[in-house]
Amino acid sequence: MDRTAQLTARSTPYETAYDPPATATTPATTASLRTRAARVLEANWTGASTVPSRDLYPHQWSWDSAFIAIGLRHVSPRRAQTELETLLAAQWGDGRVPHIVFNPSVPLDAYFPSPDFWRSATAGRTAGAPRTLQTSGIVQPPVHALAAWLVHRADPELSRARGFLARVHPRLAAWHRYLLHRRDLGGAGLVSVVHPWEQGMDNSPCWDAPLARITPAPARSFRRADLDHGAAEDRPTDLDYGRYVRLAADYRDAGYADGGGEFAVEDPAFNALLIASEHALARIAEELGATGSARRARAQRLTATLVERLWDAETGMFLCRDLRAGGALSGRGASGSGRGVTGRGASGSGAGGEPRVPGSRLLPERAVSGLVPLILPGLPRDIAAALVRTLRGPHFSVGDRTRLVPSYDLLGEAFDPHRYWRGPAWFNTGWLLERGLRTHGETAAAEALRRAVLDLADATGFAEYVDPYTGAPCGATGFGWTAALALDLCHRPAVRHERQHLDKSIQRVVPPTDTGTFDRSDRGGHRG
Repeated sequence: MDRTAQLTARSTPYETAYDPPATATTPATTASLRTRAARVLEANWTGASTVPSRDLYPHQWSWDSAFIAIGLRHVSPRRAQTELETLLAAQWGDGRVPHIVFNPSVPLDAYFPSPDFWRSATAGRTAGAPRTLQTSGIVQPPVHALAAWLVHRADPELSRARGFLARVHPRLAAWHRYLLHRRDLGGAGLVSVVHPWEQGMDNSPCWDAPLARITPAPARSFRRADLDHGAAEDRPTDLDYGRYVRLAADYRDAGYADGGGEFAVEDPAFNALLIASEHALARIAEELGATGSARRARAQRLTATLVERLWDAETGMFLCRDLRAGGALSGRGASGSGRGVTGRGASGSGAGGEPRVPGSRLLPERAVSGLVPLILPGLPRDIAAALVRTLRGPHFSVGDRTRLVPSYDLLGEAFDPHRYWRGPAWFNTGWLLERGLRTHGETAAAEALRRAVLDLADATGFAEYVDPYTGAPCGATGFGWTAALALDLCHRPAVRHERQHLDKSIQRVVPPTDTGTFDRSDRGGHRG
């Protein structure tokens, strides 16, 4: 029996992490899809982690590994644990989890920016970069605690026997501490990204205005290896890339110190995923015999702050806040919050009435990032309902003109159905929003989105992303998180789900412990 067959032939108790096993009624086509998805993960496995793509992305990426572990848990909980452990072993002393962990066996010219650009061991010395591992110096969205909790629930006995949660919990706590303290550049409690790559949606039109202030690095100063493996019309432009390189080089040359750069944005998806992982850390703490109440209280405060600073009632979604709209910040300060759900940014005071540098503003771009907070169980009822209307409305048209969620406004001037995060639909955001729809009682819409993810993932050979209208594949095929999240959704029951509908949903900011996205139905076949 080959390795893929061994992985997919696991016994039923470990094949589900949401509800009782559905394998008895699983169609043959779904079983076949599971096998093909497992083969992608096997092909991308390096022995300690999974690459997103053998050619285009030949190293370990941070949030990719979190999503990949969520799928891997169904076929090999041990390998899923190893995926996260390998990533967290590269954590810096200040708590940051780098967005790339480089494989030293891969040639330097196979990917840019390569280790010799980041110079983590030297430029990151003050921040506690590892001496024996080569990494980047920026971060990616914090999905990791959520992934760790779901991986644990897939096989609690194995997890406890290996001390998995006991090992990863201190690192996950340090990661969140770094974000909450070092990256609160606006002074109100939300995390800021200091580079478009950190948010994960690299060339989203949300970044056009902040990036316009950045002088690009000369084109002759770097060589784009991505164009060797992907069509230029599907990738960020050379001008964008020059600005990415300039921002990264300036951050590196400042010793990866936070707070002084030209780019600082509070992003709704990044912060929503942090809140989701705070809920997961509460569960992890309880599993280890500690209390999770402080984590839940923090998740409650962060949810309220997210609504206060980034919700825009006019567009019916969350927007990014540009903290540098009025110029570079001095120290850790920022402008005020633009209080109220329709505020489009203003100056004002930060926490405790401390004066902040004026000039932050909400960016008027509708992107999928502004829908991702739907995953949060504590959203006010009216906001969750508005997000669902926006998802179905003309700007994203899910269930009408599109099956998967476009990464950007279909009616926006910058929309491009093929160019990376400027319009194409991605499978990880589809997975997040499927989860969010179920969380808020929209089971029929969630099931339609689940089916779309599975159909298009399989039809495109597990493409990196797709044209939102036609479903045509773009970017790499055999893509890691596409295969992993399709595998995860194969284990999601088609109908049954214990959620309240929006018109009956709870109105408190934080729901009871056992409701919402972090229901205890997110478990393996047994609790151990």
